[in-house]
Amino acid sequence: MSTEIPECPPSLKSIQHYLKTAAEHDTRDPVVAYWCRLHALQVGLKLTSKKTPEETKVLMALMDWLEEAKKTNKDNEAISNEVAAQAHLENYALKLFMYADKQDREQNYGKNVVKAFYTAGMIYDVLTTFGELTDEATQNRKYAKWKAAYIHNCLKNGETPVPGPMQSEDSEQNEDGSANNSQDTATTPQVPGFLPVTPATLPNVPSNFNNSLPDPNAAMRAASQLPPVPYTPDPNPGGFVPYDPSQQPQPAQPTPLYGDNTTSVAQLTPDQIAKAQKYCKWAGSALNYDDVKTAITNLRNALELLQTGHDPA
Repeated sequence: MSTEIPECPPSLKSIQHYLKTAAEHDTRDPVVAYWCRLHALQVGLKLTSKKTPEETKVLMALMDWLEEAKKTNKDNEAISNEVAAQAHLENYALKLFMYADKQDREQNYGKNVVKAFYTAGMIYDVLTTFGELTDEATQNRKYAKWKAAYIHNCLKNGETPVPGPMQSEDSEQNEDGSANNSQDTATTPQVPGFLPVTPATLPNVPSNFNNSLPDPNAAMRAASQLPPVPYTPDPNPGGFVPYDPSQQPQPAQPTPLYGDNTTSVAQLTPDQIAKAQKYCKWAGSALNYDDVKTAITNLRNALELLQTGHDPA
């Protein structure tokens, strides 16, 4: 892109994280780069009602960049269509999250793990452009940001991070939100203000840890200063699928793909049509990773919704 974006003034430093993530994806994934800058623009426009000349210069440059990018990528559906864009970003964020979580649980610590967790958290922020996050996405975003800061601080201080969620079997929570832990803290390091949780299939994060951390943004700012890592994970590293098919909706009685009932059509609301489109997008994403079973499940869900108006999720 020919449009250059000036350095952010202090009042716009909060959008610098998204601009940095965008710059790292300009050649790797133009879709991620586009929506990161769009999210940065939306956040920047809301920060102050009366813009300074420096702020205006940055925001106008972002607008020019986005306009040029949209023209250049007019045939890219994930830029021109919000449904396709949301599916693309959801899949990308979850791929990064699953990669980082796998490396964390295998105790393969390094800058790549911090970067992957950190970037996943940024992409989940960007997904709020399309509306409220799902419960799973909200949980993943909290965990990814905390884990990036936690591992970064451990590596910086020469400590060994604890893989997965913080674990404690004998932890009791007081009325003021603090926790009493009878487990030996020497064997289970604790992050200040973070309440221990039990392990689960997907990481579980206490809802109040953001408020109890002394300065959750400080570690994130430090993590964002890490140099870009030449991290381009194989689309299917080690044979793992970058999303969890078990989390996909499973119909109790799948609707046959062939038969007389394929001709029936329900009266659908705009929300139901959008949901059917998502099922189709998820099916396409699954086929990108040769997961035919999940693709069939999502296509059946879309077909049942279109035929009966009933969402099998």
